[in-house]
Amino acid sequence: MKFISALDRYILRLVLMPMLGIFLLAASLLVLDKMLRLFDFVATEGGPIGVVFKMLANMLPEYASLAIPLGLMLGILLAFRKLATSSELDVMRAVGLSYTRMLRVPYIITLVMVIANFAIVGYLQPLSRYYYEELNYELKSGALGASIKVGEFTALKDRIALRIDESRDDGRKLIGIFARLSNDKGQVLSISAREGRFLALKDNPDTIIFRLEQGQIIQDQPGEPSRVLTFTRHDLPIELPAIEKFRQRGGQEREYLLPELLKLGWNKDAPADERVSSQANFNYRMVEVVMMLLLPLLGVALAIPPKRSTSALGLFVSIVMVVAYHKVNQYANDVASLGKLNPILGLWGPFFVFAAIILWMYWRVAYVPGGQAIGWLETASDKGVKRLKSLLRRNRRGPILPTPADQT
Repeated sequence: MKFISALDRYILRLVLMPMLGIFLLAASLLVLDKMLRLFDFVATEGGPIGVVFKMLANMLPEYASLAIPLGLMLGILLAFRKLATSSELDVMRAVGLSYTRMLRVPYIITLVMVIANFAIVGYLQPLSRYYYEELNYELKSGALGASIKVGEFTALKDRIALRIDESRDDGRKLIGIFARLSNDKGQVLSISAREGRFLALKDNPDTIIFRLEQGQIIQDQPGEPSRVLTFTRHDLPIELPAIEKFRQRGGQEREYLLPELLKLGWNKDAPADERVSSQANFNYRMVEVVMMLLLPLLGVALAIPPKRSTSALGLFVSIVMVVAYHKVNQYANDVASLGKLNPILGLWGPFFVFAAIILWMYWRVAYVPGGQAIGWLETASDKGVKRLKSLLRRNRRGPILPTPADQT
């Protein structure tokens, strides 16, 4: 007997298509939401637009770690829901196929996704998070070549104030320039020019030349009358402010690789707060990955609606359960990082509760004849929908007019 039969290949096709679609949809929604905020942030800081896409690329591993479990669970759920609503599942059960047998291929997919997510969470995500923070720092500090904002005064090294009225040709040509320079002796130069542009020096990258055309210079010096100089072209050297290098990786627990978290979290010589936060973050990452092994059981338990029903309540409940569990883990990680909660109790405790609920739900569907994981919820939902439809029909008919007998 073949390990992968025609039935397994059929289930594989049913699982893969919705899983990949939901994964791409979830990742795209997260990226688009972040993209709008990054465009606003980069425009405010005056940085190049290209840095937005670099920052988004470094956020992809974090979004993938959230989208992979959701796509996996919904892919399995939609596949078995299709089998159930088309009565194919009843045929498979009638010929002796158990749910455990039908979960062979979904669990192979799950193991592949667990390994991929473990690599993302343990190694790729910390590195990408650090590079994201580095780009964020360089953007704020001006190391990425942030442009001078048009219509606003820009201060350089606290001795130069610069204002540009208009920028053309992507900043290569500046119109309506005003600059004010001062030195330690109290001398002040007020420069206005019709246009100008910045030139780089190969021999001295820390200094740039601001070439001005068609303008004048007013020189003010304490105790002396002001002097006015008109020029056709004037080169103004500007020393760029020194930019500190970004810190080394590891300033935050999210930037440590898993082996580094192990080494720091159980190192007696490390500070107590770093030890506690590292242990909390390590357990948080591990419990998020191990939880994926329960998703096929949850998907099957919530995929099968009651007989003669096409209710999609299980789809809604599955999303709520996974998202709520993820938020509980995030809260437990934050509290444990502060030393107010044991990380093992705070993170693995909810996992075992979640696992017990899923195993009970799967047992009800797989081994109890006619059993439903959320049968009581399906019944309550059905009654509520019928009641709502009844009220809507009554409102469309309008109020009941009194009869002549009632008037007498």
